[in-house]
Amino acid sequence: MSQPPAAATPSSTSQSAFPDPGSVTTEMPAPLRRNRPYLLLMSGLTTQSLGGSITKFAVPLLALELTGSAIAAGVVAAVGQTGALLAALPAGVVADRVDRRRLVVGSAAVAAALWGTVVLAGALGGLTAWHLALVLFGASVATAFLDPAISGAFRAVVPPSQLPTAYATAQGRDAVAGMLGGPLGGVLYGVAHVVPMIGAVVGEAVTALCAALVKEPLNGDVADQRALRPLVALRQGLRFVWLLPLFRACLGMFVVVNVALGGMLIGIHLELAGTGTPPVLIGVLDMVAAGSMLLGAVIAPPLVARLRLGALTVLALGLLVVAFTAMAVVQEYLAYVVLVGVGVLLVPAVNAAMAGYIAAITPGEMQGRLASVLGLSGVAAMPLAPLVAGVLLDAGGIGVVLWVLVALLAVTTVALGLVRSLWRVGTPDAWADDALPMPAE
Repeated sequence: MSQPPAAATPSSTSQSAFPDPGSVTTEMPAPLRRNRPYLLLMSGLTTQSLGGSITKFAVPLLALELTGSAIAAGVVAAVGQTGALLAALPAGVVADRVDRRRLVVGSAAVAAALWGTVVLAGALGGLTAWHLALVLFGASVATAFLDPAISGAFRAVVPPSQLPTAYATAQGRDAVAGMLGGPLGGVLYGVAHVVPMIGAVVGEAVTALCAALVKEPLNGDVADQRALRPLVALRQGLRFVWLLPLFRACLGMFVVVNVALGGMLIGIHLELAGTGTPPVLIGVLDMVAAGSMLLGAVIAPPLVARLRLGALTVLALGLLVVAFTAMAVVQEYLAYVVLVGVGVLLVPAVNAAMAGYIAAITPGEMQGRLASVLGLSGVAAMPLAPLVAGVLLDAGGIGVVLWVLVALLAVTTVALGLVRSLWRVGTPDAWADDALPMPAE
């Protein structure tokens, strides 16, 4: 899912390339298709998303080939997740203290170079599991620095009224990458086992190039932030999140949502693989989920424009609960395929609304830190979801996985429905009224 807010007065210091949200203007912003800096950033990120999806498909297979052990291959993959977890909070501080364009260019270029060493070593026949693990760690750290910089950059080049559409487009981009990454990764892996890694090299390189071509400022004067000691800046960001009721409530609850949803999907994958379901059919399940997310991204802007955040969140999670409850009752492949598509349909709308609202109300100087803190809900869920799925599957099979996690998701949905600050968030035309000031040091 996504991350998490309340209200105050408009910030007196704006780092956006557009007028302050609270300023009076009658001029409508240009459509996103004519927004050059946005198109450049999206072009780079789309290439990165597709290339990363291709590489992600092949990494476990390559790790298994290099180690000869499923457990050892899992350790190699876990190393990458550790890098992202360790770097998340420092990356947010850095994103608010340096030129974000340079940070995006530098982070993406480092990741491209690291993946390039894997391609080169593989071509020369000298690739080892340790080499792959170190590259996964380094690339995940680089990506951890890139993500909050991109979050702040979006807020700088996209007017607040267009943020839901921009984030919904990003959701659609990732869905398309998810649909194409597996099949393309499989074909390229069949050519040579390191060929899919070229996808990551190209994706990161194009991201760096496109960001370098953006001429508009992606943040303003960072002198005040540089004057703060890094630990003080980090503490400021953590305090900013903690003092806002919606941020505080949703940060923990969305960790649970991500673990529950990820655990159910991983559990179904493991169950299908363990019962001899052909890999191509398991891939169909993923393609249906990605296709539904793509459709959800298309319908997200009008939904976000018409529904308050509380109603949209409860509706989306309620649909997930109903769909996965039906899966738990039926427990058949065809039901999994159909119901997973139904269940995730509204997820892009919630993600777009939540991300858009957070970006719209957060001071420009705080964008990087906020993105990194709230992003922990996804990073923390990455290692927990497969662990929870594996334990529950061993304990009693797929039925236990689905029923336990559906119950957890249902309880969390009810809890979110009781968060009053969630229901106070209006539609995008009112988001500017909730703009927050930069907190005191």
